[in-house]
Amino acid sequence: MEKILVVDDDTSVLDVISDVLRNAGYAVDAAAEGQKAIEYIDAEFYDAVITDLNLPDIDGMKILQYVVDQAPDTICIILTGYGTIKSSVEAIKIGAFDYVTKPVTSDEILMVIEKALKYRKLQRENILLKKQLRRKYRFKNFIGDSKAIQKVFELIEKVADTDSTVLITGESGTGKELIARAIHYNSYRRDNPMVVINCGAIPEELLESELFGHEKGAFTGAHKMRMGRFELANGGTVFLDEIGDMSPNLQVKLLRVLQEKKFERVGGTRTLEVDVRVIAATNKNLTNAVNKGAFRHDLYYRLSVIPIRVPPLRHRKSDIPLLVDFFRKKFNREKRKRIARFSEEAMEALIDYEWPGNVRELENTVERVVILADGDSIELDDLPEVIIEKARKTESLTGSIPESGISFGEAVEEYEKRLILQALHETNWVKTKAAKLLHINRTTLIEKMKKKKIYRPAAAS
Repeated sequence: MEKILVVDDDTSVLDVISDVLRNAGYAVDAAAEGQKAIEYIDAEFYDAVITDLNLPDIDGMKILQYVVDQAPDTICIILTGYGTIKSSVEAIKIGAFDYVTKPVTSDEILMVIEKALKYRKLQRENILLKKQLRRKYRFKNFIGDSKAIQKVFELIEKVADTDSTVLITGESGTGKELIARAIHYNSYRRDNPMVVINCGAIPEELLESELFGHEKGAFTGAHKMRMGRFELANGGTVFLDEIGDMSPNLQVKLLRVLQEKKFERVGGTRTLEVDVRVIAATNKNLTNAVNKGAFRHDLYYRLSVIPIRVPPLRHRKSDIPLLVDFFRKKFNREKRKRIARFSEEAMEALIDYEWPGNVRELENTVERVVILADGDSIELDDLPEVIIEKARKTESLTGSIPESGISFGEAVEEYEKRLILQALHETNWVKTKAAKLLHINRTTLIEKMKKKKIYRPAAAS
């Protein structure tokens, strides 16, 4: 039950307002003097204080100031019999939520109290959400102890509380947005918005309006002025995901924002200034895009003041057991399951798999098997077919040696041939890419193909 303090030297007004609020289900204390009100405020917590401006000992402005200074979580509403704009505006400036002019009706007082308490609830939820986000994106919550990911964590920690522009690169599903959020929520901008926009998901003709806003009548359908993402993020961070998909025309306008912190809305002439930090991300090779003229070199250098390269999951396989355990616990909580473990065989299969979708694919896989599992343990057969198939192929290559023995040379030759064929199939028989997969020179690959009589099938031509 919300508790409200009513302060007014007119006892008839005091009694009426108190009774109205009590009948509406609020707990109410009443004070006819300013000093008594301050004693109440010192002794109790009130969700709201309703005070008259004109009191015999301490005026309502001083009570308002006391509430703002000593009880900032309490909302203050001013009652005034004067109805002067000057006193009311001054009260709002000091920190009053609203003012009500006497004589006040029951409906009016209930409406302003309901509005004030809803506002306070939203404000408290917002504060709580921000605290939860800060806890969620603390550096110690990052999962992984491989050398590759630890380097990334160290770099994030160094650059978080600066204003430098950051360019995060890596394959889809590696956690680029997670890193951007960690940077924002560990910076001094953490209490201001982080606004995310996916440059690849919005058509070019709409993206400019999304970024910079538009004026009324700027184009067909622009029936009113609209703020863009840069304005909405003022004081905080703008995260430009898939920046590599941005058109050359918009690249020019983004470059100006980075250089001058200024822009105009679409259809507008007034120059706006913003204070934002820009973090960008892409799964494309921007260096190649710059060399081909698809991405501006000056914008690239502006964005990549701090470059962060996120390694794919296949390059940090030692982190997979830690991630699997983290996701198992997470989905146990969320899905009300009790999966205690992944069997050794299942875990080995997860580690052996290449994870083209990276951490996102791993998370989705764990969620799926946790939901569908019948027992309290995840076995190999519970995993998706593609992972089981890969595990069985590996098992066939690393099977036990028969009692009669094997020809070591022939086994090695056969295994090498299988690896080369697999690499060629996965790269559509592009030898340069296949050699890169196998970490050998292209000439070495061609020599081995000739030696082992490996030829491209006619169907693959």
